[in-house]
Amino acid sequence: MNWYVIRAISGQEKKVKQYLDSEIQRLKMERAISQILIPTEKVFEMRNGKKKVRERSFLPGYILIEADLQPEVLQAIKDVPGVIGFLGGEKGQAPEPIRKSEVNKILGKVDEVNEQGEMPETPFYVGEPVKVMDGPFNGFSGVIDEVMADKKKLKVIVKIFGRNTPVELNYLQVEKE
Repeated sequence: MNWYVIRAISGQEKKVKQYLDSEIQRLKMERAISQILIPTEKVFEMRNGKKKVRERSFLPGYILIEADLQPEVLQAIKDVPGVIGFLGGEKGQAPEPIRKSEVNKILGKVDEVNEQGEMPETPFYVGEPVKVMDGPFNGFSGVIDEVMADKKKLKVIVKIFGRNTPVELNYLQVEKE
């Protein structure tokens, strides 16, 4: 079995995966297709002071599939609603499998993202104005002085009693202004 990349309509990856799973069951192709993966990452955003976590695809419009692509399997996949085609290969010919190293890189990224936990949906930048939403400095505004992505913390310069004071806060304690 080799890994292939299916091009799908962006934003409909989960729906396409569900269709593929049902087609595999219906046509009894479990031996020909072993895995279907949508590379995703968990991101969070702060809305009204509350943390919202959601999953988003880090390769929008692409689905990885491990399969033994026989002509009937290939046609069954192409007939699924939302599938545009395969990545690679000439028109009218079977698609080219992706290299094992590329698959390992993508799967490694998925594992790495899962280990890291959630990442902010919109990254923070030095010099960006933020508002403190939690902790002893709740309600204060400041400017990001340093981003410590490995610790998921920020050093924010907040004006307290007319003086600029550096404060270390985590990503969940601030919201972009």
